Amino acid sequence: MSSDQQPLEALAQIVLNNLENQHDWTETKVHSQANLPRQLIYGLPPNRLYVHPDEQIEIIKAEKDLEKPILQVPEFEWVLPLHLAEKWSLAEFAAVFDAIDAVPPPAQDPASESGSAADVAGEQQQQQKLWKVPKRGKRLLLATVQNDSTVTYYWMHDGLVKPRQN
Repeated sequence: MSSDQQPLEALAQIVLNNLENQHDWTETKVHSQANLPRQLIYGLPPNRLYVHPDEQIEIIKAEKDLEKPILQVPEFEWVLPLHLAEKWSLAEFAAVFDAIDAVPPPAQDPASESGSAADVAGEQQQQQKLWKVPKRGKRLLLATVQNDSTVTYYWMHDGLVKPRQN
């Protein structure tokens, strides 16, 4: 580990700790790859965090027709750890979006688990991925860490996104 990477790895650990212990995320993992400017984190939040405005309209219509709520299954999300003092350019954010897929890889490979539950989980993930990947744009949570280790989260999308309906 080079000395210039140590602060970035410490930053990732602060955010990872916050996600797991303050926000109850599971299956979190620090993600590195050669074309990323720094480590990202991905994981599964306890509740679904984001619903695209078009999907929100479809859900509202379906709930009205069915007269019951539709289950909102949590989705794996990307997280980009940043420090408040950092100055990022649009080119740096674009490099991150260019390097990632819309949907993070699962934290566990379903094939490595044993039993039929793993087969069912893997099949459900594949069905969700087929349905959501074409519709889901690239997005990530900016995890902005302040000097006192407070973490603030903001959504960032690759491109323009229609405003949500309230």
